[in-house]
Amino acid sequence: MTGRVLSVASECVPFVKTGGLADVVGALPGALAGAGWDMRVLIPAYRSLRGLTAGMDEVWFEPGLFGGAGRVFSGRVDGIDLLLLDAPHLFDRDGGLYNGPWGDWWDNPQRFAALSWMAARLAREGVAGWRPDILHAHDWQAGLAPAYLAYHGAEGVRSVLTVHNIAFQGWAPASLLGELRLPAEQYYPGGLEYYGGLSSLKAGLVTADWITTVSPNYAAELMRPEFGMGLQGVIAARAARVSGILNGIDTAIWSPEAEAVPYSAKAMAGKATARAALCTEFDLSVPGPLAIVVSRLTDQKGIDLLPPSIPGFVEAGGGLIVLGSGDPALEGAMRGLAQAHTGRVAVQIGYDEALSHRLFSGADAVLVPSRFEPCGLTQMYGLRYGTLPVVSATGGLIDTVIGATPATLAAGVATGVVFQPTDAMALQQALARLVALYADKKLWARMQKNAMAHPVGWQTSASAYAALYEGLRP
Repeated sequence: MTGRVLSVASECVPFVKTGGLADVVGALPGALAGAGWDMRVLIPAYRSLRGLTAGMDEVWFEPGLFGGAGRVFSGRVDGIDLLLLDAPHLFDRDGGLYNGPWGDWWDNPQRFAALSWMAARLAREGVAGWRPDILHAHDWQAGLAPAYLAYHGAEGVRSVLTVHNIAFQGWAPASLLGELRLPAEQYYPGGLEYYGGLSSLKAGLVTADWITTVSPNYAAELMRPEFGMGLQGVIAARAARVSGILNGIDTAIWSPEAEAVPYSAKAMAGKATARAALCTEFDLSVPGPLAIVVSRLTDQKGIDLLPPSIPGFVEAGGGLIVLGSGDPALEGAMRGLAQAHTGRVAVQIGYDEALSHRLFSGADAVLVPSRFEPCGLTQMYGLRYGTLPVVSATGGLIDTVIGATPATLAAGVATGVVFQPTDAMALQQALARLVALYADKKLWARMQKNAMAHPVGWQTSASAYAALYEGLRP
């Protein structure tokens, strides 16, 4: 092996997931193994995971871990070298990972400080004969790990912090400074102080040896006030040590060749069959492009732009299937679209993994009108399936989709439609463009082949992470 990495996060596929963070954390160990890096993953032993510890080895006991004892268990589970932090007083509870019936857990600062504290200890001292060269922390939940290394001794370990979504910053009151084992002398605007309080994400940003985001464009966006959400100055000040590395997707799981009606770029007949089955399933008749939305139904995802944009799309021959849940008002708006356009628009509230695969298999296009999107995986699924993405020009969307313009069409490289600004008029224009492209069957087929040839797996990303680790290693 070339080197060793301890990855610390609050969630990891296939063990626990609330969003794309878990997919990345779960995919990196396997992807990096091919590049010669041995990665182990530290996550909390939530109630749903405590049963796993029965088949693992206890490798660490921490008597005073923010209100109680903690133990670390080690074992290889589902192909991942897993370290579970079992601290029942912090993680063994009903409810979500970050919130209970009445909102965020009141002790989230202590809960994830404990995770970060243990990551820093294991990185410094090693565990069961294994000691990392790099500590890789993910998002605010692990943001204090680089800080604990910096303030309590790094012992030759370098740290990386990846920002998956800067909207979540791990705020805590300044009164917790001592309880969180942070040095008082570091509480100043250039250090830990954050608008009169603390932010675990800021703590990581000012102390990590390197900062990454999940797309190159998002790295640039975060230095601007409209995207940085209060932390733009912190990131801009460290611009020389900030880079963006695109996420990838699991191309074995997301594969048109592996679907119930298989197809490939060389044999697309199966996609037409899947489209017909999808229309039958939802009782739709769509002469133009059939678009899908698979998303959380929130303003951040631009879902509020659909009600004023879809009627014209439907009138031009298009159709839409929406799968997702979120803001109740937006759920109602989506149901309203379906009621107003029977036979052209269908909605299913919730999430269904099998249905998601059928949607990408059978649809012609996928709409991703996000106001900000650190990386985005949905557009990558679309590319993989020849389901052309219609995306706003932000974050990882613009890093992955080549918009259809006269220049890109002449060069034969377009893979989708990109629009800006992120408003209803621009989306309406993008959908009109989609209808026109779909009408030119030869051009559409070329764009589908371009999309399916676009690399969306982890190989390129893993190589970039491996190069970063190698450059940081003492």
